[in-house]
Formats: sequence, structure tokens, C-alpha cells
Amino acid sequence: MRGGLADADRPDEPGAAEADRTVVPVGAQLLWGDPDPLWAVGDWRPDEIRTVTADPADPFIRLAVLGCCGATDAELHRGLSAARGGALRHLTEWPGSYTAVIQAGRRITVVGDLAGARPVFYTPWASGTAYATAALPLADLIEAQLDIGHLAALLACPDSPEALGDGTPYVGVRRIPPGHALILREGSREITGYEQVASLAVAAPESDAERAVEGVREALVDAVRARLTAPRHAPDTLPHDPGPVPGMGPADRRAARGAPAPVPGVGADLSGGSASATLALLAAGLPGAPGTVLSRTGERLLAVTFNDLATPQGRGPELERAHAIAANPRLHHVVVAAAEEALPYADLDGPLTDEPGPSLVFAARERRRLAAGSADHFTGHGARQVLDAHPARLADLLMDRRRRHLLRPVAALARSSPGDSLLVPFTVPLTVYSAARRLARTPYRAGMEAAAARLRDGGAGTGPVSPVDASLAALTWSRPGPAAAWLTGEALAEVSIRLSAAAGRPPLSLRPGEARARAALARHAADHRVFEQAVEVRSQRLHAPFLDNQVVRAARALPESLRVQPGARAAILRSVLSSAGVRELPPGWGATTHAPNESATRLGLRAALPALLSLFASPLLADAGLIEARVVRQALLDAADGRPVPLDGLAELVSMELWLGRLLARRGTCWTGTSTPRRRAVPKGVPLRRPALS
Repeated sequence: MRGGLADADRPDEPGAAEADRTVVPVGAQLLWGDPDPLWAVGDWRPDEIRTVTADPADPFIRLAVLGCCGATDAELHRGLSAARGGALRHLTEWPGSYTAVIQAGRRITVVGDLAGARPVFYTPWASGTAYATAALPLADLIEAQLDIGHLAALLACPDSPEALGDGTPYVGVRRIPPGHALILREGSREITGYEQVASLAVAAPESDAERAVEGVREALVDAVRARLTAPRHAPDTLPHDPGPVPGMGPADRRAARGAPAPVPGVGADLSGGSASATLALLAAGLPGAPGTVLSRTGERLLAVTFNDLATPQGRGPELERAHAIAANPRLHHVVVAAAEEALPYADLDGPLTDEPGPSLVFAARERRRLAAGSADHFTGHGARQVLDAHPARLADLLMDRRRRHLLRPVAALARSSPGDSLLVPFTVPLTVYSAARRLARTPYRAGMEAAAARLRDGGAGTGPVSPVDASLAALTWSRPGPAAAWLTGEALAEVSIRLSAAAGRPPLSLRPGEARARAALARHAADHRVFEQAVEVRSQRLHAPFLDNQVVRAARALPESLRVQPGARAAILRSVLSSAGVRELPPGWGATTHAPNESATRLGLRAALPALLSLFASPLLADAGLIEARVVRQALLDAADGRPVPLDGLAELVSMELWLGRLLARRGTCWTGTSTPRRRAVPKGVPLRRPALS
């Protein structure tokens, strides 16, 4: 890429005559050169970058795969041949998590993943298109301003892709939707989907449950095996220990020098839940040597459990299950115990992530756990969104006239409903059935218009407080997020305009359950990407096999009648482990553990209350017109006092305020070689709120 908008827009500046200079990302590794160069930027391992060429005589037909990919060289060549003919789906069927870039002459194709954990971004630049797997470098390239409307939508309706669209926090930088590819050809740009999606509300033949579960098992085993067969990497050598220091032990000295390096080898989370336990047992049971390179633990897999000493109540059964699972002889169990120093909001300093995300307030807590892990570490993130049924799938079953499959999930909701009234077993099923029936009969356009009207009228509630309330709130085409209650009327009105405009654009699927499930998965994958950047430990790779393409695709083949049943995820994973030879599991295995620890969050809020009140004394979000500072400060005081406040919404507000502060405090840039010495995003800061008309 030569020249650029900086040179074209500033002909009078010094250095503008050098418009032919090549701009290069800082710290870049050139994979192939002009006329369409491709760079790999960052801390890439050698085996994470693979390039193949179809014919040595024609070097402009080639494929680059970046990330953990379990394909052989022969499979890469076959995928390149298929992609030349337009069959992009072949590039997404290999085990692992990766990004594929194909060059065929002057045509460039960049393939994203199904979940959205490895997104692709693009922006018009220099009479062409610049693309990247991160939005901030492209924002630096064009000196993009903040998209306040996107930030408002991210707070008001985070689970609604209709409100977010294909935008990013930066004006002019766009995101490729999950399951799509970006095709660049001679200055033109095309976005195409490679996954077949039913666009009509028609009942498809229900797949065989046993065969679908077997497909999930094969996909998970292949995903774990792809990580185990990859080359092992030892972490970078730590600085020399100067020796004993009075009053400091070895762990304290390591902490003073920085975060300790992870153990070389393969490890996994072991929280006591079904997702992390499945990955740990699969990785420990597959052939190979998951243990460390410089082994004190031999060929055992390192399993890490976090023990919250500040809020021990309610964690006993999980810890007991984790200890029982860790009795496996191929597991080396490590318990990371921490008290007040690891509460949420305990440490609000951290790195700048590509986008804001609620995980920023929990980053220090998670980083403490991951620092005790391995250089390659498995996490169970995404299992709930991939395997569980979204509550809106009840409407899909009604559309398919499969009412009998609603009996067990509705009865389970009635049992979980608080209250001692004798009418609860009758009123809850009737209420849930009525909401599902209403959603099944509501067209997409009407649902979006109703959601827009709700935002305009200020109908954002305080959020669900029970499983029944959460299910009822999810039985809709779009719903406000937990932070919407604190947004200003102007911000909600702008988001409602986005929803009204989206009402005229039909989604990929007109089935509400399928559409809402895809949106929830995309939102979680985006948050997981922010989580990876926020908790990054040097020389460590986090692996989330449940977000891999082949696992997502296999899970989508599960019949809806199976997914909506109570305990479906635990039953599927139990079947996966049984097929892999693991049949003895501790009592209570599969109990839901995804509910946030409200006690720990409130304790962290109380401890960090002075810092949070100072953060919102003159917040950047108020300058942008998204919130009123006094309202948020009062919400923080209420949450610290134990009043019913949506804690998830506060986490989103605090995370976005932290992200804005880190973005504006940044002084570097991602590019070199431009005519401007320091080209960076948001050069003018947060745009001030425009005065409203009265």
C-alpha cells in the first residue's frame, strides 16, 4: 500500500512530496510483498504462520493461514485450489482457530470465522481497501474519530446486531459479519457469506440426535488434538533473580519483577464446571505429551482452579468437583487462592484493548489465575452459547408445531421460580408459553419497531432477577441491555433510529430462535476477544475450542428438541467424555456455574468505590452525551450498599469509561512511513455533546 489519505489531504505539509512512501505497520513481518502486501504484526510463533503456493512458477496464487490450524500441507493445497474456484467453505473446515487469506492474481479474499472470535475489519484507503484482524490499526491509518452512536448501541443493545450493524467504535472502520468473507478485486469490495443459512421460517427435517452428538464429539476431539500436536514453546526467560530480599519470598520477588511466566506445556482451567472439565480430561486422555517441556510434572496436564477466599460461600461444591476430577493421574492440579486483592474492580490499570468489553473490570482477577497456567491454556469459554439453547428457540419449536418438546424446559423454569405460592407451577408455564407464542407470531419488522419504540419511550428496565425473568426477557427480537437504564434520552433515541432502520433489512434467518442464538454467540465471541487482550500473559496462548469453526458447525446440527431440554449441555459433554473413555464423573457434575458471583462483585465495588467515584467525577461518557455523571455515581453508591442494581450494566459502563481513558492517553501509532510523524486514531478526543433543541 503506497501513499494514503494523509498525503492526499495535506499537500501543503512538510513531507507531502514523498507521497510514494510505503506505510508499514510497526513491528511487522512481511509475508508477501507488493502490489498487495500482507503483514503479520505481533508476537507470532513460527508454527502459527503458514503460507503455501499453488505453483512455484506463479507466486501470485497463494494462501496464508495465521493461527492454530490442524490442517496438513496437502490439505492447505487442496483448500487453495478449492478457494480459487470460489469454494471458501473448505477453508473453514480444518480444526483450530485461524484466519485464512487467499491471493489469486489481483483478487484477495480474507475469510472470517463462524463465531466472530477472529474478526476481520476493513476501511477504504488510497483508492482501495485496507484490512486487518484488529480495528485500531485501521483507525490509526485513517485517523478515525470515535463513533458515539456505536458506543451507545453497545451499551443500549449489546445483544442486537441490528443496532450494532457492521460498525466499530471508530468511524469508517467496518467489521465483516461472522460467517462471511471479504473479497477485494481491482479496487472493488464484496462481502459474501460462505455458510448456508435458512432464510425462511420453514421446518427443516430434524437431524438424528445420536449422529449430531457424535459430530460434536469428533469436532471437540479434533480441536483439542490440533493444540496438542502443535510444537511446544517454552516461555521467555525471566530476568535474573537478584537474590533474597528482606521480607520478600520468591513469589513476591517474581511479582515485583512482573508477572511470572507461564509453565511450558499445555494446561487447562478446572473450575468444576462441565465445559472446562471436558477440555481438561480430553487433553489429558488423548495420546501425546501434554505436560511441560522442562518437566517437573512429567507428561501431566496442568489444571488450574481459582479459589476465591474473599467469598468462599457457595463455592464448596465446585471445588470438591474440581478436586475429584483432578484425581486423574494425568492431571497436575494447582489451586490459585486469592482474597481481596483479586476481587472485581481491584486493579483498574491494564492494557489498551482493540474494543471495549465488560471483562476489563475482571481482568486483574483472571490474569492472576492464568499466570499460574501453561504456555498453551484451554478455557471453556463459549460452551454455553454454542451448546445450550437460547430461550427464543422455544418460539422456533412452536413454529415447527413441536409443542410437546416445551414441557420439560417450561417445567424446569417453574421449579426454579422463587415463591411459595401454589399457583407458581401453573402460572409460570402459561406465562412462558404465551411469550413464546407471541414471539413466534411476531414478524421481524414488527419486533424491531416495537424494540425501537420501547427505547424511545424510556422502557429500559432494571434487568432480569430470576431464571424466569431472564427467559421472558430473551423471548423477543431485541431487548435493552443492562446498562440502558443509565443512558440519556438522546443516546436511546439514536439507538432506536438504528433499530427502526434495521427493521427494513431482513436478517440472515427469519426464525427468531436461530437469529437470537447467532447474535448471542457473536456477542460472546467479541467479548472473549477483548478478554484475551485484557488478560494477556506474555508467551501464553489461550485456546477456546468451543468457538472453533468445526465445533460451532457441529453444534448447529444438534436438533432443537434436544438443545432445549434441561441439562442438555451436561448430557452432551458427558456423552463426549464417555466416547473418549471417561465414564466416572463426580456427583453434581454438569451443574450450571455460569451465574456471576454477585457477592464478590459487590465486595469489589465497595473496596474500589472511591476510585470509581473519582473515575465518574467528570467522565468521558458524559462528555459524549451518553450518560449523566451524577446518575451513574448514585448507581455505584446503591450497588455498594446492596440495593438491587444491574451489576452487569455497571461493569459495562465502567469498562467503557476505562477503555476511553486508555485510548485517549495513548500517544503511539501502529504505522510508520506516513507523511505525518504520529498518525493515530481519535486525534481530537471525545466529541463533545451537541446541544439539544427545545
